[in-house]
Amino acid sequence: MFSRTTFSSAIRASARPLTAFQPLALSRFSPLQIRLLSQETRVAIDKAVASAPVVLFMKGTPETPQCGFSRASIQVLGMQGVDPSKFTAFNVLEDEELRQGIKEYSEWPTIPQLYVDKEFVGGCDILMSMHQDGSLAKMLEEKNVLAAPAEESK
Repeated sequence: MFSRTTFSSAIRASARPLTAFQPLALSRFSPLQIRLLSQETRVAIDKAVASAPVVLFMKGTPETPQCGFSRASIQVLGMQGVDPSKFTAFNVLEDEELRQGIKEYSEWPTIPQLYVDKEFVGGCDILMSMHQDGSLAKMLEEKNVLAAPAEESK
């Protein structure tokens, strides 16, 4: 249902802590903001979240981010050394249902949104904070999603 992009090696060069799901009754959204996802959209987002160990819902693609927060998120993941084969991104600008649905799905009002091992981590601000305090590196290492260190040539 949604198209995805991959994390290129070119981008690699260049907290909200994990919590339990909160029911809509405790949502950060006001009743007027809740749209109630269609079952089709919920299933499609479930599949998208499960499509790779590291999933980023962003504006644009890893190669051409369309907002500064998406660009910063891609840069942080690259600096952390996320394995491109364990990463995928979904461009919310290509699908309005995804753009609105992911906000309700995660109960997080902004994009980008990062999922690691099917768990919602947070947006760019959380990613930056976790990167700075070292907790992101620890989590990514524990989830085994980092690229293997390159062998030095002799």
